[in-house]
Amino acid sequence: MLFDFADLSSQDRYKLLISTIVPRPIAWVTSLDVHGRLNAAPFSFFNAFVGDPPIVGIGVGGRREEDHPGTWKDTGANIRATGQFVVNLVPYALREAMNVTAIEFGAHVDELAEAGLTTAPSAKVRPPRIAESPVSIECERFVVLDVNVDRAIVLGRVVAMHVHDAAVLDPARCYIDTPALDLIGRMHGAGWYARTTDRFEMPRIARSAWPER
Repeated sequence: MLFDFADLSSQDRYKLLISTIVPRPIAWVTSLDVHGRLNAAPFSFFNAFVGDPPIVGIGVGGRREEDHPGTWKDTGANIRATGQFVVNLVPYALREAMNVTAIEFGAHVDELAEAGLTTAPSAKVRPPRIAESPVSIECERFVVLDVNVDRAIVLGRVVAMHVHDAAVLDPARCYIDTPALDLIGRMHGAGWYARTTDRFEMPRIARSAWPER
C-alpha cells in the first residue's frame, strides 16, 4: 500500500515513521540551562551520522502544542543557549528510570532525582553525565537545523566518551563488549521497546568471494 505523505496529517506521518523505522537507539540527554539547572530527557530520533568528525544527531521537538504552542522543550532550549550536552545510553536495567525522566516536568524539577539517579562530572563539557548509564557521550553543538517552528535536528560533535569499565575489552584498541551494555531501543506505538540481546552474525562478503551471475 502506498502512503502519500502529501495527503497525510502530521500525526499520521509520525505514526508511519515510528512504526517502521525500528528499533531506534535512545539518546538520554542531560543538559544545563544558562542558570546551571540540570535537565534530563530521552529522545528516540537519534543516531550516529559521521565518524570523522564524530557527529551524532538528535531530533528535538517542542512541547505539546495544546499546552505550550510553539515553544521548545528544555533540552532544545538548553542546547541552543549553552552549546553543550551529554548523550547517555539506556540499558535494560534503567528502563523504568528513563521512563520517569520522559514525564514533562517543569524546568524547576530535577528529573534524575525523581528517577532515583545520580550524576557524575563530565570531562570536557559542563553538563554532567548519568553515573548509572554504561555509555555517556559528551557533545558540543555542531549545528542546529530548524525544520519547523518548534522542531529541529541537533548535530553534536563528540568530544569524549565514557564507557563502564566492565564493558571495555581492550582500551588500547577501543574494543567494547557491546552485548554487555544490554542497551534498549525504541519500537512502535506509545510504549514498546526492544532489547539488543537477540542478535545474529552475518560477515560482510568480500568482492573476491562473490561470483557474478
